[in-house]
Amino acid sequence: MASTSYDVIVIGSGPGGYVCAIRAAQLGMKVACVEKRDTLGGTCLNIGCIPSKALLSASEKYHEAESEFAKYGISTGGVKLDLAGMMQYKDSVVDANTKGIEFLFKKNKVDWLKGAGKITAKNIVEVDGTKYEAKHIVIATGSDVSGLPGIEIDEECVVSSEGALKLGKVPKEMVVIGGGVIGMELGSVWSRLGANVTVVEYMDQILLGMDGEIRKEAAKIFKKQGVTLKTSAKVTAVKNTGKGVELSVEPAQGGTAETIKADVVLVAVGRKAYTDSLGLDGVGVETDERGRVITDGHFKTNVEGIYAIGDVIAGPMLAHKAEDEGVVLAEILDGQSGHIDYNLIPGVVYTYPEVASVGQTEEQLKDAGIKYKVGKFPFMANGRARAINMTDGFVKILADAKSDKVLGCHIIGAEAGTLIGEVVMAMEFGASSEDIARTCHAHPTLQEVIKEAALAVEGNQIHM
Repeated sequence: MASTSYDVIVIGSGPGGYVCAIRAAQLGMKVACVEKRDTLGGTCLNIGCIPSKALLSASEKYHEAESEFAKYGISTGGVKLDLAGMMQYKDSVVDANTKGIEFLFKKNKVDWLKGAGKITAKNIVEVDGTKYEAKHIVIATGSDVSGLPGIEIDEECVVSSEGALKLGKVPKEMVVIGGGVIGMELGSVWSRLGANVTVVEYMDQILLGMDGEIRKEAAKIFKKQGVTLKTSAKVTAVKNTGKGVELSVEPAQGGTAETIKADVVLVAVGRKAYTDSLGLDGVGVETDERGRVITDGHFKTNVEGIYAIGDVIAGPMLAHKAEDEGVVLAEILDGQSGHIDYNLIPGVVYTYPEVASVGQTEEQLKDAGIKYKVGKFPFMANGRARAINMTDGFVKILADAKSDKVLGCHIIGAEAGTLIGEVVMAMEFGASSEDIARTCHAHPTLQEVIKEAALAVEGNQIHM
């Protein structure tokens, strides 16, 4: 017999889980959230999005003080890196965010069931030996690091993204296996702090899934920043020599291998759904070939009363995607209707410059046979970008050739992650490029690059 019963028990307190729990509680349900960490917030707040952004920001400021301040007429008299202090700053940011979630749970009367959760029946969750009953169970356990066969991650010389956030000193030589979002972000951090960074990517370009033109521009900029990119290459062996790491790298399609030496190797080849130890097999919850929980359009699994959201189901592994799913599911459980347009979930890479994308890429439109128009505008031609010394990159807007409806937007440049929000909102309301172009934008702002790109769809850009 369960000791306590709830309307909803959410397993996992990451962005999807904690948001779902809070929204369900706001709607009057009795809610509990299971979390085995000592702090709430899941991977994102503890060892992912938040600490990595803290280090990205801190390392950008260090690089700017070291290399760029003179352009503003600021003489620093020398800049010194205090890595321990930077890590302390990162930890303080994490602490503030995780405590914030704890406060929100108390405010909204969400019970935190501390421990590892396991579903033992379709309406029973067991947490460290104690059983709890729930009308609805939500699996929001997120994702875990994917490894490579034959490569042991020791979190010292060969690290995952978690280990890369805790290095005690700046490595002289660092190899990043994987040129995706995580690899490029963390590689950027350590490159700015003084490491010689080499990125080994199996595909022919970095940042798989992004618009091709954006990917090429990003590669050009990263190389200019001193990052070595080895694309169409694969790591076949990693050996810890006691004095460092030796990697065997060969062409992706086969060929002669070369040896690369490094002090630290970051394995950043992606993430996998975390479904271990949840008891899914025992209650008959179906998963796909990648271990993700199979759901219908309303987050239902094949077992009545059990749902899943976030990284643990199909779709992009993004915190904001999980959050939206958490809100929508809570409202569905309350009898409301809910819908997410997965085409309009933005993706952001928080390097410098940032990269952001929403909607369709040119490659996708070509493959689908959709006729489209392109409007592009460079940050170099924007007054504010020049004033803040951030002129790399451009905005690219894709619109339907006949209706002018915006089909996609791709940005590489300063504050791209913030700028993309305007286009996401426009696309949510079915806007045309002309709608964006005719909307008054404050001057001087970086947002004017969006306006000019929209004007450029019809060749009407003013400042170029």
